[in-house]
Amino acid sequence: MLTVRILCVGKCKEKYWREACAEYGKRLSAFCRFEVLEVDEERLPERPSKAQIESGLEQEGKRLLQKAGSTPIVALCIEGKELSSPQLAQYVERAAVNGASSLAFVIGGSWGLWEEVKRKAALRLSMSPMTFPHQLARVMLCEQIYRAFQIAHSGKYHK
Repeated sequence: MLTVRILCVGKCKEKYWREACAEYGKRLSAFCRFEVLEVDEERLPERPSKAQIESGLEQEGKRLLQKAGSTPIVALCIEGKELSSPQLAQYVERAAVNGASSLAFVIGGSWGLWEEVKRKAALRLSMSPMTFPHQLARVMLCEQIYRAFQIAHSGKYHK
């Protein structure tokens, strides 16, 4: 059974976001092993310099890569490729068919993702050219992963 992880920077603070992710996690248990792993967000000053931002991204990125290990990474970033839900389903299905035992979807912090994380990614994925709060992006990603499995298994969820 495929293991799907969402690796993200920062905690999901509001209860309703955590509950939404937990609901999709429960639904996904029929299709895969699913977990959300969080790494600490670097604390930066109110108006950080470019160097401070880069240093923070590097520290967060190193923690994300450590959690990912040798798992193929899908980096969520605005400059990534936009996929339809059926295309995401095909990507996940192909990864499993090609022998991947796990996938890690990575969501950066408020300043984005360290370039090294993006370089190591098997896929750079954009949810939209719009910007979303990270907690909402996490819930949206959980839903899209669930939808991908529903599509792959001809479920009724995706119409």
